[in-house]
Amino acid sequence: MPPRQRLTPADRRTQLLAVGARLFAAHPYADVLMEEVAEQAGVSRALLYRHFPSKHALFAAIYRQAADQLLAETRFDPADSLVEQLIQGMDVHLDYFVANRNAVLAANRVLAGDPVIQTIMTNELDALRARLLAVLPLADAGARDAVSGVLKSWLVFVQVLCVDWLSHETCTRTQLRDICIGAVLGALRPLLAEDPAPDWPPQADGTKIGTGRRSKCAG
Repeated sequence: MPPRQRLTPADRRTQLLAVGARLFAAHPYADVLMEEVAEQAGVSRALLYRHFPSKHALFAAIYRQAADQLLAETRFDPADSLVEQLIQGMDVHLDYFVANRNAVLAANRVLAGDPVIQTIMTNELDALRARLLAVLPLADAGARDAVSGVLKSWLVFVQVLCVDWLSHETCTRTQLRDICIGAVLGALRPLLAEDPAPDWPPQADGTKIGTGRRSKCAG
């Protein structure tokens, strides 16, 4: 056991979260033991349990912290094109998914249906949807409602697809990202007065598809 350090309660909690995150990333959920978390943090089990009364509580705190960090690192800047924004957001999330494969699989498979974990994921997806809505050119409230529904479904699609990919990498990471981006652009195009990404997808020879306006869906 590492020598015990005297830390403030806030610093100790931060340390325990960091140790726990590392272990949940490295091992399946069932293989992570609170005793090992305490040992690697250099604290007693009693102290660990004062901060986190169970493994579930520790994992939930770690996943909530990760969701907050992903939101902070995902930029939706109107100065960038929609495709650039989508690429940046997808890359941020894929970086985390790949580095924390076991934790992501635990949240979506082992703890699927757990109300605490599901609330964390739902809140992040809702925040991402709201930020995407803020940068899209929406003509009126009707268009906003339609696009909001598309984005809600698309974010769930991305979540399911990425989790499946983590289990069985049937395509490259770049292909996965581009599939997700292509899916939302294809779903949004009929709902917007102007094509949000006229240059997507690039042609096989590297040239871009021509621009053009699209009529907004009636009703």
